[in-house]
Amino acid sequence: MSDVAVHTGEAVAGAAAGAPVLELREVVKRYPGGVDALRGVSVAVGRGEVVAIAGPSGSGKSTLLHVVGTLERPTSGSVHIAGHDTSTLRDAQLAALRARHVGFVFQQFFLVEGMTAVGNVAAGLLYAGVRRGERAARAREALERVGLGHRLDHRPSRLSGGERQRVAIARALAGRPSIVLADEPTGSLDTRTGAAIVELLRELNADGTTIVVITHDRELAAALPRRITLRDGRIVGDEVTS
Repeated sequence: MSDVAVHTGEAVAGAAAGAPVLELREVVKRYPGGVDALRGVSVAVGRGEVVAIAGPSGSGKSTLLHVVGTLERPTSGSVHIAGHDTSTLRDAQLAALRARHVGFVFQQFFLVEGMTAVGNVAAGLLYAGVRRGERAARAREALERVGLGHRLDHRPSRLSGGERQRVAIARALAGRPSIVLADEPTGSLDTRTGAAIVELLRELNADGTTIVVITHDRELAAALPRRITLRDGRIVGDEVTS
């Protein structure tokens, strides 16, 4: 972890000066049997952007999420996060980079029923190297930021679907990552609640959070300022929508 941490300040300074927070260069991901899920993907996301990566089932979105989130390594090409070339990092260093710089929001929330909202968010800070005494304070701060200051001690079963997704978003934000990856963040929600989550993402972005949303929902993709379209493992569109 220390090998990555040494360069954190330099990486943030570089990103602030205009370097992309996320950059993929000719990324290929090949699975056994010769299946290419990603075929030479190159894309950059700047600090403070909110971007939708859209496409139909089988287009490569899930693979791209795993590669961008450093959950899988590309077969070839490179992934740069907050100034770090992930291809140069050992597994332990990569885990440290992921804990420090990448926040995840998943469609299914993945909250622990035996923990309160604060406990769930604080637990997400374990691997980010945050001291025990600071975790609860940062968890409360993140929950207040997403509008759940009145639900701090509630367990997931006592929260609505929209509130549970807000807890998941707070968990991603609490680590103060360089980028938040949201995988189908409205997929388990009704239309009205989903719209409220989209509005929350836009508000968080307005405060400076860099967000990449992976979705097959055309309306959600169209609601965000930039839309990147994947098809058959290739980028076929990259446009500013608003």
